[in-house]
Amino acid sequence: MLAADPDAVETRLRTACLALPETGEKISHGIPAFSVAGKMFAYFRHDHHGDGMTVVCVKTTGRDEQELLLEVDPETYSRPAYLYPSGWIAVSLSEPDWGLVEARLLTSWRLAAPKRLTE
Repeated sequence: MLAADPDAVETRLRTACLALPETGEKISHGIPAFSVAGKMFAYFRHDHHGDGMTVVCVKTTGRDEQELLLEVDPETYSRPAYLYPSGWIAVSLSEPDWGLVEARLLTSWRLAAPKRLTE
């Protein structure tokens, strides 16, 4: 299900991502991508290849965490095309729980950030 206003969702997501230390944004493969110290930690996808979903893709600690999230909350989490094998998960933004989204962004940022920023 597509978000009611994907532009507003993208704007709020951008604000949350860029509020984290030393973050930047660029377009990667036609979509907004957010990085810390040159390493990606989030991608915004809206109707990616016609999948009908609005999501943010974030890093996880690996396959165990991915599978747990998918099992516990399949309405919120999904397997992002191309990124899932590398340890990423998609978080639905169709009716976002912004507390959850921001927590997942922070976790992903920490996984990508250099140690000097996370200590």
